[in-house]
Amino acid sequence: MKTAPRTSGYTLAPTKLERVVNDSKEGCHTRSSSPLSKRWKEYHGSKDWEGLLDPLDDGLRNEIVRYGRFIEAAYQCFDSDLSSPSYATCRYARNSMLERAGVYGSGYRVTKNLHATSSISMPGWTGNIGVRSSWIGYVAVCEDENEISRLGRRDIVISLRGTATCTEWLENLRATLTSCPFGNANEVKGQTDNSMVETGVLSLYTSSTSESPSLQQSLRQEILRLVQKYNNEPLSVTITGHSLGASLAILAAYDLKTAIKHDLHLSVISFGGPRVGNRSFRQNLERQGTKILRIVNSDDLITKVPGFFVEDHNDVSQEKKGHWLQKHVRDNQWVYANIGHELRLSSRASLKLNSMNVATCHDLKTYLHLVNGFVSSTCPASARMMLEKATTVAPTQ
Repeated sequence: MKTAPRTSGYTLAPTKLERVVNDSKEGCHTRSSSPLSKRWKEYHGSKDWEGLLDPLDDGLRNEIVRYGRFIEAAYQCFDSDLSSPSYATCRYARNSMLERAGVYGSGYRVTKNLHATSSISMPGWTGNIGVRSSWIGYVAVCEDENEISRLGRRDIVISLRGTATCTEWLENLRATLTSCPFGNANEVKGQTDNSMVETGVLSLYTSSTSESPSLQQSLRQEILRLVQKYNNEPLSVTITGHSLGASLAILAAYDLKTAIKHDLHLSVISFGGPRVGNRSFRQNLERQGTKILRIVNSDDLITKVPGFFVEDHNDVSQEKKGHWLQKHVRDNQWVYANIGHELRLSSRASLKLNSMNVATCHDLKTYLHLVNGFVSSTCPASARMMLEKATTVAPTQ
């Protein structure tokens, strides 16, 4: 039985929830997105994500979460059991990897397993703890025609997990900058500083053994093969990674843009990445047209390291002052730069996160939760959740 409409000449004061919902409706709108097939280049940085991040465009949100799922699959596939004879390898066969890792119906097929090798040798008695080469991710290509139509192009994804082995942790501690050995042809004219990257990340990207090629070699060969195979159709290469994988993603993007002589539409979507290079490295990335979107949790300590001093985009005038501290840390190879465009989130904006410890703030699941809840810097995620809850309540009958 329906209730009769209220006919009195006054209205009741809004409840606290209603006030939040009303405020949310005013400040938390996200635009309805055009089909992905029409806007994918924008979502992958063709306009430097202008107008898409704050408020966060719903179409872009879906793309970010979709690539985050590919990283989750990399974590699920990795055998992290030290007692296992297959420790540090992939647990699943390539043809069933994504489905067994929980990524169903993606339309992508894994074409290459990727391994990272440390240059640090451990004593033989350390056993699995001292393993040098470990499975770190995969290359997959979209082959489903319906998905290709929805995406607006064929997409190649490179997915890279974060730190998992002892030697990877040791490489993370090698945080001084070292000259980047590739991409010198792209140096900016008049630039005096060399392009430099973190020593440990570079080691994991370029080191190899007699049994395992380097991550650099594997990526160059596989991406070149796929680009040549699909060169006659719209094609994108998207590199996505979390933590260490985010750093490797940026380094790989720089290297692939330099090494593969095709007009690649290459972009990076990274989660919780530490700093990886200096200002010259950033300028070279910008000059070659590599598009990088960094998803950053303000409460995640990992995104604030390494480096004692950070050169940002507006630090040129500061540099001219010749501050002694800045000069000292530069001479000691500790001056990093922030790279790419940021989508900045905060664990404090979520009502569902009960813990604010370092591990929780850095966890990939936390990042995906925050992306899913973020609307804009003026609209807390808690308000969005309350709005959704309120607007999905069935009307009284």
